[in-house]
Amino acid sequence: MIQVPRKIPVPLERYAFNSAILGLLLLMYAPLIVHWYDGWLNKNISIEHEYFSHGLIGLPFAAYIAWGHHHQWAKLPDQTHLSGGVLLGLGGAFYLSGLSDLVNLSFPLVLAGLCLWLKGVPGLKLQRMPLIFVLLATPTQLPYLIEPLAFPLQKFIASVAGFILWQFNLDVTVEQIYLFVNGQIVEVAPHCSGLKMLFTSLYVALMLLYWTGALSSRTKTILFLTGSVGISVVANIIRNTLLTLFHGTGREGLFDWLHEGWGGDLYSAAMLGALVLLVNWMQDYFPDESEVPGDLVNDQESPV
Repeated sequence: MIQVPRKIPVPLERYAFNSAILGLLLLMYAPLIVHWYDGWLNKNISIEHEYFSHGLIGLPFAAYIAWGHHHQWAKLPDQTHLSGGVLLGLGGAFYLSGLSDLVNLSFPLVLAGLCLWLKGVPGLKLQRMPLIFVLLATPTQLPYLIEPLAFPLQKFIASVAGFILWQFNLDVTVEQIYLFVNGQIVEVAPHCSGLKMLFTSLYVALMLLYWTGALSSRTKTILFLTGSVGISVVANIIRNTLLTLFHGTGREGLFDWLHEGWGGDLYSAAMLGALVLLVNWMQDYFPDESEVPGDLVNDQESPV
């Protein structure tokens, strides 16, 4: 009697396949993500890559959203899109290049390629927000490229900080992006011009817009992003004013505390707290019953 070999049950086969993909991703990218987190937390990463420290909260948030879609993901029919293979190949080439920024960019490329390869365009649409959050948290040289454009912002911050200090009868001289106080010089450098805080503010603003469901409203989105930029600029003007005051009056302990110590982290946290207050005020002042939390909006979307 001929025995027909038993076929592996489809759920078990799919589970094994998904586990293999997850294991490969962990093997490839766990060391990279650990490197990012170590650099962001201990500030031993390059200045340009430190601009992306919002990934500390952004990457777990992206993973949370993606996991929230796992039921919808399972319901999508398996289909392969050719562009998924292209992205996977490009991501693999970037990873094998050994160049820091290309290896970093391979992470969102491979994730997007897997979505297209496994579930086609519907899969990519379903996971578009997690992919966006991952991409915007991936360290690149983008800050280095846009730093020259921040010069007008540096001059503006230096001028306003000088004007504020003049009101306290301090002997302040402002030259371009430099402030001179009692023979001490403070430079409003690109990194100190609030560019990093601006990056973080816009990223957290996008997270809050998604979480509250306000992202579906163009008016609320524009209003909140504009308000976030305003809060970031004002907060950085105050910070640079205090740094100039501390350095110019010999309070080096306070200067170091706010400039590179935990005082700077506390100040940034307070600024982000202001964004939470702003979005809550906006939700109360511009109520829209048609909007629901971001995760519910996506859960109600058609999987096709």
